[in-house]
Amino acid sequence: MAEDRRRHEQPTNSGRRSLKRKLEDELIVDHKFSSTDDVSQQDLLYGIRAQVEVLDSTFSSSEADRALVKRSLHALSEFAKNEDIVNLIVESGAVPALVRHLQAPQSPEEVVTGTIPYEHEVEKGSAFTLGLLAIKPEHQQRIVDAGALPHLVGLLKRRLDGQSSRALNGAIRKAADAITNLAHENSSIKTLVRVEGGIPPLVELLESSDAKVQRAAAGALRTLAFKNDENKNQIVECNALPTLVLMLHSEDAAIHYEAVGVIGNLVHSSPNIKKEVLLAGALQPVIELLSSSTCSESQREAALLLGQFAAADTDCKVHIVQRGAVGPLIDMLQSPEAQLKEMSAFALGRLAQDTHNQAGIAHSGGIVPLLKLLDSRNGTLQHNAAFALYGLADNEDNVADLIRVGGVQKLLDGEFVVQPTRECVAKTLKRLEEKIHGRVLSHLLYLMRSSERNVQRRVTLALAHLCSPDDQKSIFVDSIGLDILLELFQSSNSKHQEDSCVALRKLAEKATSLNPVDAAGPSSPISQVYLGEQYVNNPTLSDVTFLIEGKRFYAHRICLLASSDAFRAMFDGGYRERDAKDIEIPNISWETFEKMMRYIYSGSVEVDLRIAQDLLRAADQYLLDGLKRLCEYTIAQDITLDKVAYMYDLSEAFNAVSLKDACILFILEHFDKLNSKPWYGSLMKRMLPDMCDYFMKILGKPLK
Repeated sequence: MAEDRRRHEQPTNSGRRSLKRKLEDELIVDHKFSSTDDVSQQDLLYGIRAQVEVLDSTFSSSEADRALVKRSLHALSEFAKNEDIVNLIVESGAVPALVRHLQAPQSPEEVVTGTIPYEHEVEKGSAFTLGLLAIKPEHQQRIVDAGALPHLVGLLKRRLDGQSSRALNGAIRKAADAITNLAHENSSIKTLVRVEGGIPPLVELLESSDAKVQRAAAGALRTLAFKNDENKNQIVECNALPTLVLMLHSEDAAIHYEAVGVIGNLVHSSPNIKKEVLLAGALQPVIELLSSSTCSESQREAALLLGQFAAADTDCKVHIVQRGAVGPLIDMLQSPEAQLKEMSAFALGRLAQDTHNQAGIAHSGGIVPLLKLLDSRNGTLQHNAAFALYGLADNEDNVADLIRVGGVQKLLDGEFVVQPTRECVAKTLKRLEEKIHGRVLSHLLYLMRSSERNVQRRVTLALAHLCSPDDQKSIFVDSIGLDILLELFQSSNSKHQEDSCVALRKLAEKATSLNPVDAAGPSSPISQVYLGEQYVNNPTLSDVTFLIEGKRFYAHRICLLASSDAFRAMFDGGYRERDAKDIEIPNISWETFEKMMRYIYSGSVEVDLRIAQDLLRAADQYLLDGLKRLCEYTIAQDITLDKVAYMYDLSEAFNAVSLKDACILFILEHFDKLNSKPWYGSLMKRMLPDMCDYFMKILGKPLK
């Protein structure tokens, strides 16, 4: 069965000849082989094998054979442009045949005449086709193992006594391109190219008068230099830097793009080479490439390279700015191309690690476009912008500008893609916080008083998050800070409301260091002497009896008189209970009364949610402030979205200030979930005076 299958897969000799003729006549001559839609997979395979057979069987310097080989190479190269067909070409045995034709055949005829038909064109076609096959990484090593590299390097060296021809330049260019594709992201092949002696001729080709050859040579060197220190060193030792720097000045965008790419790969992670590049005079032409209107790729590579230069030392950072890089880099931040924005933000981030540069970048208008980039969903772009802003925030002269344009809100509200960016933003906010004092704070207070309303709001919101607790009173009580926050709280704009809620909440946290449920936390016991829990409802020495739900509760006047003004009035005033031995207490349960008395006798009692509201009512009635605080604390722990309005009403009914404060803080914290409730608007209006009183109280201004 296997033999039969092979028989069916292989055409007969006559069939092969007719198919070969068909491919030559229809596909090659009429140039229709760029589209293979009308050719079956089987015919395509036979056609490829036919072309490979021509290459295998024909290797002479005769004009007819060279012409036939040239046509077959042309066919295979056109097929190879279709990635879906590349594997078929390789599996058909094309690689060894192509490698064989990288070298011109030697014959007596050539020796006599000194010429060869289609000189260099066959070698060019072979190199071109191998380069196309090498685009697929899985074929790179196979091509190298077939012996391609020595022949490709040999093609690079075919410049005879400085003479060149169009055909020779074409062959050299395709050989350089093939080396580029073979070495792409393949470290072992990069090393083999150096071992085979490929770097010196590539460096020499940078000085070619043919622009295409220059570009191809630079492209190969760019690939060979990437992450290969030995290759980098040899490129520099071959004196490539002066020519590469001259190429940066070229009016040909493709040339300066490749040149800046080579230099970028040379200096990456190589401090010594970075110094040599700078000494070679690369800095100014690289900066000039930032303004290239014809090649955004060169702009991108130049920005990346400047970022690498800026990492070298402080002097280099300053020189880059002094030579005019900041303006073009800021312009690039506003480009529609993501990669341009990414690289310019990267360069500005490196430059912004110098104090003087920080002020210069901000003064040149860099803050706003960097802030806009925080909205990007591109993680690298977002992080580069965040890092640049982190640098700018280190200079006191920039703090007011960052805040004035809404930078703090942008940092607080941003949705950051990766954790390092979130950490960078947190450090930026911390850095800003550390600078809110002295002349920076004075400047911000001036803006708060004298700027347009939008700026006043941004400054106030930022200070609520960043200022020291020691400065809160001067900002929010003595100045207009609190008025602005409460104005935003009443705004019809939901974003303004949300911002004010978050800011007020932060203000309260700094002023009180309390969490929402702790705002009504128990106070210290009132300083007094307690009779002791063992005397609760104890007839021993009892001199007054209360009737609760028809049952007697034994008590002691001395203990009650010491506990509250309500009991003092009951026993010392003109009330009928003054001389009564049995006093009826209506509208209170035995359990509630017993817990209240336990508190009076011992100064503490366990309050659970089941009884907390009844006990709060009793504590309010009998003016037991300590017990009231305990009840408020317990109730505050049960505040929920659905209960907060009711609990706020409860706090008003019994003048439960701590519970009211806890409701205020809860509402500030959960604004985003509460503002859709139908009752929220009316509750907000009712609570506004209480909110104002609360903040006046915690910020240090005594209430009248």
